[in-house]
Amino acid sequence: MNSQTDLAALLCSRLCHDLLSPVGALSNGLELLADETDAEMRAQCVQLLEQSAKISTDKLKFFRLAFGAAGGFGESVPVEEAQEVVSALAADAKRVELNWAIGDATLPKPAVKVLLNLSQIALDALIRGGSLDIGAERRDGNVEIVARATGDRIAFDETIGKTLQGETHSAEITSRTAAAHMIALLAEEMGGGLQYALSDDALVLGAVLPEAEGMIG
Repeated sequence: MNSQTDLAALLCSRLCHDLLSPVGALSNGLELLADETDAEMRAQCVQLLEQSAKISTDKLKFFRLAFGAAGGFGESVPVEEAQEVVSALAADAKRVELNWAIGDATLPKPAVKVLLNLSQIALDALIRGGSLDIGAERRDGNVEIVARATGDRIAFDETIGKTLQGETHSAEITSRTAAAHMIALLAEEMGGGLQYALSDDALVLGAVLPEAEGMIG
């Protein structure tokens, strides 16, 4: 990968990959609905369409805030916005208990992007369900963030972890690791860093991000 344009292309590939399944289900549901005459089957088709539409909408809202300029053009983003999009993804994933530990009403926009992306990485690791604990606090001029996934089985590609820690060459970045690379660059620009720890039943992702002076207090 040689430029920001390449990174943008990889992030678009990731977005398209994640949306392909629910949007495809919408298309299939519409085809079934057009041909189905049984009332019970039509009701099931409508239920499928509603579910697929919700998942698509939830993913778009998440990507808009995690990758785009959502949250306005100010320096801070309400924590409630981040909680809403992550809670929706967790609900769509099923069998995931979500716990929050964030005392502040707002966080710096870069910190919110890091929090969202760490949350999604942790959520993706819970392929058999489990618990996702997300915390953030201001301490000594920094924003400290943690996302902890615990469950019977943790599925985590450590290439993503190495990318978070800046241990992967740019040429090795793929659509699978693009989001991790993006927030690693963001953390580096802020003078902070990311880290991860993996065990058989837990994945812990963390970040320490210095705040700009105008944002402290």
